[in-house]
Amino acid sequence: MSASEIGYFIATGIGSIPLLDAGAGVKLVASHFSDIPFWPQLPRRSFLENMYVQYSQNLPGVCLAGERMFVDTSQAPYQLEAFYQEYLSEDTEPFAIPEEYAEGLYAFLEHAPNLRQIKAVKGHITGPFSFSLKVTDQNKKSIIYDDTLRDAATKTLARKARWQEKLLSSICPTTIIFLDEPYLSAFGSAYVSLEREQVKAMLAEVLGELKGLTAVHCCGNTDWSLLLELPIDILSLDAYDYAHTLSLYIELLRAFLERGGKIAWGIVPTDKEKIAKESVSSLADRLEAVLADFERQGIPKKTLEQASLITPACGVGSLPEDVASLVFATTAELSAKLRQKL
Repeated sequence: MSASEIGYFIATGIGSIPLLDAGAGVKLVASHFSDIPFWPQLPRRSFLENMYVQYSQNLPGVCLAGERMFVDTSQAPYQLEAFYQEYLSEDTEPFAIPEEYAEGLYAFLEHAPNLRQIKAVKGHITGPFSFSLKVTDQNKKSIIYDDTLRDAATKTLARKARWQEKLLSSICPTTIIFLDEPYLSAFGSAYVSLEREQVKAMLAEVLGELKGLTAVHCCGNTDWSLLLELPIDILSLDAYDYAHTLSLYIELLRAFLERGGKIAWGIVPTDKEKIAKESVSSLADRLEAVLADFERQGIPKKTLEQASLITPACGVGSLPEDVASLVFATTAELSAKLRQKL
């Protein structure tokens, strides 16, 4: 199945959930997202499932000290040769994510025989920009400013993404791997001095490892032109708060849609107070207003509908369990309402 066959407001989720039990988490996901299920990240279960720690194995010099992760730059140089040898071997197994770092992934694989008539299966990995910016050395300096460590981090994530895609393809031939890039909201600010082409190259390197469908998710405002110019199939954003910012890039968006790109509208808020004020009907109206705005700017509504997926604005791992369940239920119900209307 190609990206062009996934749309018309099909629902999926972003990744993290607040449950502690992996099996219960998989059932929660499967009960709401039957078309595009995903494996649940369980950050409350263990520090190892923090979205940066979860994919840190193989990175030269990486150290865990209690609930702190850092790169020891005195040790990294001695591990680089072995790292690049593994990378150049093209074998993804050395880059496997251990079960203790991703119990939800392995529980999802066990549950796979119960999944029926799914359209695609979704995986996710922290994007190289956010990972390299968030992870620091022993002196708390971001590794993004170390050319060697930034390259090693990008290649680590690229191989882990490929390994994950291969694993998920055993469940469904149509896979979607999301790169989660929350810190792209800082790109272009005084906080980040990396050049635009450097950031694009990092993202493109990870995306280039993948054979299935690809997506980038950013839950804040960013320079959307950077992402729209990348070879991705799906652009995922917090549409509840930031959909209007996408209209600043209308010509790039038009070109993205014309080549078959999709928009995952994160129209269901993942803020406790905001979701309490909304309903399926109010969110349908909110998204309708967004699509109408783009139609006024020359993108046909039919084109937008064909290209639209529905998701929560972000992961729900930090929410109380009842609120997380409400977000998932609302997302699924909104998807059903919009698809029935069509």
